[in-house]
Amino acid sequence: MKTLPETLNTLRVDHDEILRLIPEGSRVLDLGCGDGTLLIRLINDRKITGQGVEIDAQAILECVGKGLSVYHGDIDGGLGMYEDNTFDYVIMNQTLQVLHHPQLVLREMLRVGKYAIVSLPNFAFWRVRSQLFIKGVMPISEDLPYDWFDTPNIHLCTVKDFYGLCRVEGLKVEATRFVGSPLATIWPNLFARTAIFVVNR
Repeated sequence: MKTLPETLNTLRVDHDEILRLIPEGSRVLDLGCGDGTLLIRLINDRKITGQGVEIDAQAILECVGKGLSVYHGDIDGGLGMYEDNTFDYVIMNQTLQVLHHPQLVLREMLRVGKYAIVSLPNFAFWRVRSQLFIKGVMPISEDLPYDWFDTPNIHLCTVKDFYGLCRVEGLKVEATRFVGSPLATIWPNLFARTAIFVVNR
């Protein structure tokens, strides 16, 4: 298989964790794939067969320039372009919070794939909480870098909130990874900066 070029932005810890969760040779769909950084790593390191979906035209051009297969579409409307059980894993990395219809998209992920991998910035992370509690302003952090008036994030949630959504949807949490403080594995809702869930039905 041809080795694709890596970009300079390849050392994200959340990407490392997602790579460890996906078996070699899997069929993978990356929703909101951006410039394709994660897809390239998956193809090079895990030998997956991968596709992406992205709404930003410039990002798609970057993906195409790297040799990636990317569909131009808005995932908020569902994944009607894919048949049931087309993929082994469907990834939504740091995108859930910008969707208008996160429940619909989560259902669609598990229609077209066996497993869904969802990563999200944890709004209950202690640094985020402290900004709101001490300063009384909407938090700005590495994972939430926007001012309140220009943020694309419309459905921020916490680790506990996502577990609640899984209960509502009847989903099984097969695996988790929590990025942040060493205490994140013990108290993820307080100490995880980023949470990664593998879910299925």
